Amino acid sequence: MPSPASRVVVSSDWVAAHLNDPSIAIAEVDSHPGETYAVGHIPGAIGWGLHTDFEDSIRRDIPTADAIASLLGKAGVANDTPIVLYGDGNNRSATWAFWVLKYYGHNDVRLMDGGRKKWLAESRPLTTKDTPRRKSVAYVPGRPHRQLRALRDQIVKRIGKDGVTILDTRAYEEFAGLLTAAPGGHQPDIQRKGRIPGAVHLPWDDASASDGSFKPAVQLRKLYSSVGVSPDDEIIAYCRLGVRASYSWFVLKYLLGYANVRNYDGSWTEWGNAIGVPIETGEPKNR
Repeated sequence: MPSPASRVVVSSDWVAAHLNDPSIAIAEVDSHPGETYAVGHIPGAIGWGLHTDFEDSIRRDIPTADAIASLLGKAGVANDTPIVLYGDGNNRSATWAFWVLKYYGHNDVRLMDGGRKKWLAESRPLTTKDTPRRKSVAYVPGRPHRQLRALRDQIVKRIGKDGVTILDTRAYEEFAGLLTAAPGGHQPDIQRKGRIPGAVHLPWDDASASDGSFKPAVQLRKLYSSVGVSPDDEIIAYCRLGVRASYSWFVLKYLLGYANVRNYDGSWTEWGNAIGVPIETGEPKNR
């Protein structure tokens, strides 16, 4: 029986062999496309922006079903078109897009292991040419798969419950309540620093090898088990915006096959600014 990863993770060799395959859509997803996609991308790849195409900045939410239908339809992606995603930041932009697309029921979504980082390290071909336009199609999004998403009020009811693991995927400084964002980056004005009470801590990128690819499943299972993440539990991953958490969500659900994993996309931006929800600070219990 094939592993979950064999159905959704493809290698850079596989992508290189399918560059001229019109039956699939290859898409690069970047947090800042002008600094990445625009200066060189996989030939034929569609360029999507993490914050412009896979977030709704007005509602501070995921895109609506109509927005996803428009995005995919204009790109010539039909309901049955396999989409191969890759992106910047060890693929965390791509895992976010993967999560959104699965939320809206796109059946065949895959990730190129190692993302942009590995493709560049292997000196594979890049182009700055505009992507040849695929013929626009009518795309019909599926009914939302709400079991993939955790909401704030659902988490409030689960704090301290047996069989529930809340996984904080941020940097230690964020988890301990020292910073509102990862060290070295812009520190947004979130009202409170800290973590969701009872959360266990494992940074999202601990699951990545040095070349940006995923670590082997045996290592990953041992890594998550070491902080108390059990395949038998309901697992809720979060970070600051849900993007880093989507990477851990992908690893747990698709590389390890854990059955009940959800992404809290409101994450610390919502929780740290919310009224009436508890927080913890200080030295994590699992250190």
